[in-house]
Amino acid sequence: MTRKVLVLGEVRDQQLRNVSYEAIAAAKTMAEGGEVVGVLLGEQVKDLANSLIHYGADRVVIVEDEKLAQYTSDAYSQAFMAVVEAENPDGIVFGHTALGKDLSPKIASKLNSGLVSDVTAIGNEDGNIIFTRPIYSGKAFEKKIVTDGLLFATVRPNNITPLEKDENRSGEVSSISVDIKDLRSIIKEVVRKTSEGVDLTEAKVIVAGGRGVKSAEGFKPLQELADVLGGAVGASRGACDAEYCDYSLQIGQTGKVVTPDLYIACGISGAIQHLAGMSNSKVIVAINKDPEANIFKVADYGIVGDLFEVVPMLTEEFKKLKAQTS
Repeated sequence: MTRKVLVLGEVRDQQLRNVSYEAIAAAKTMAEGGEVVGVLLGEQVKDLANSLIHYGADRVVIVEDEKLAQYTSDAYSQAFMAVVEAENPDGIVFGHTALGKDLSPKIASKLNSGLVSDVTAIGNEDGNIIFTRPIYSGKAFEKKIVTDGLLFATVRPNNITPLEKDENRSGEVSSISVDIKDLRSIIKEVVRKTSEGVDLTEAKVIVAGGRGVKSAEGFKPLQELADVLGGAVGASRGACDAEYCDYSLQIGQTGKVVTPDLYIACGISGAIQHLAGMSNSKVIVAINKDPEANIFKVADYGIVGDLFEVVPMLTEEFKKLKAQTS
């Protein structure tokens, strides 16, 4: 059964987030040979349309308005619903990001539709689209099918492989005009507390610190290692509560859920709330002075030692390896 599937391209700092391309790959599976339509919402986003097409979208619909320069639930829902009404899709895919988690339930409610959130894999079995998602804080996975109505899902970043980029692909890029009104909130200013660099939720490598870093200064060796590996720095709730770092770096059940290729846990005991946010990482390396720390139960590799000795050693070794391969 062929379908038309809409994919919301998520824009940050005038760049498409990688999860947008992962969402296109998911939509391709859902479309089963049908049409995948990218959707871009923003103030000046037309130049990003071809990138969605290069990664698999068949065409792109754009809504540009100064009221879409910064995300607000009211403005984005009005704009996206206008696209839905114009396209009448059989499926919708968002990234399971802060934006996607906020907007998708509102759109689902307006469409009187179900929503499968935090999807980590999509397949096709016996003519049904199968959505796989984690439950019980990542301890188990469930498979879901939608028996009737719209297929609507959000996909967790770093889980679905994007299609190979093809710059020779071409497709129609069209715009529609939307009268965005009755906004209940207006963004006056955006204050960023996170450090510049790799987005934590999309990072392929994360170096995370817990209470064992002992201070805000203790995060400096972790940042150096992350910089060498081209990764991002994260933290446990314990480190955030101790004011060693900002809560925007928190990973766990009440923070960000991450699935990098490599997760290096430094001075993190491994509380269940933290494991819920990172246990699905592809490779986990734990560094802790306590050989009985719970983090070692989920780690692929464990180093029992002082992080302030081990992390600088790792940094130097990685620098040597990079120098040899460059």
